[in-house]
Amino acid sequence: MAALSAPLAPPLDACVTVPAGTYQLGDGAERRHVLRRPIRLGRFPVTNAQAAVFAEATGRLAEPETRRRLEAPPLAEHPATGLTFEDALAFCAWASERLGRCVRLPTGDEWETAARGAAARTWPWGEAFEAERCNCADAGWGWTVPVTAHPRGASSCGAEQLAGNVWEWVADAPDADGWRMVRGGSYLDTGWGLRAARALPADPERATPTTGLRIVIQGEGGGT
Repeated sequence: MAALSAPLAPPLDACVTVPAGTYQLGDGAERRHVLRRPIRLGRFPVTNAQAAVFAEATGRLAEPETRRRLEAPPLAEHPATGLTFEDALAFCAWASERLGRCVRLPTGDEWETAARGAAARTWPWGEAFEAERCNCADAGWGWTVPVTAHPRGASSCGAEQLAGNVWEWVADAPDADGWRMVRGGSYLDTGWGLRAARALPADPERATPTTGLRIVIQGEGGGT
């Protein structure tokens, strides 16, 4: 793949620290407070360039359409899409070997803690929805954008694109009906949907065109 010879920008281990503290999660009747340890969370979603190296090393993501997307130079810094939950777990296992540290998916609570911050923001950047701070249907882009495209949409810890661009798998166990959650919204969603979680069947072969991931790296800077 031509993409393999290019430097990976941003690097796989580009992370931010989500500080320890008590955080308010949920809304309305589901509002609660949780005490969180610090974690090191991927600053960006995993990119096509990073997923291309993973695919070459592991033989996964072999579907022709997926390979074309991973190998397209203009999409190298766009978020990887169309990943199943099993693909996300396999990526974390591969990244653990590559980085020499334990890499995993964030839990739903960890993801929301990073997105809301200590101020329990409604959106990662504040209380008002602003379409120009993220990639969603309201912004009118119509497709994914590079993971670095919306720095003004970062959360208080510095994590970017926690709203829009792609849905992201989290590590929570499936519910009683076998559905798993993704978080964050995608470029197809309107503003009202960007903070929502969405349930997808826990079928190892099931993905959608807008499912990607970001990682947690353990054992670095006090992260767990």
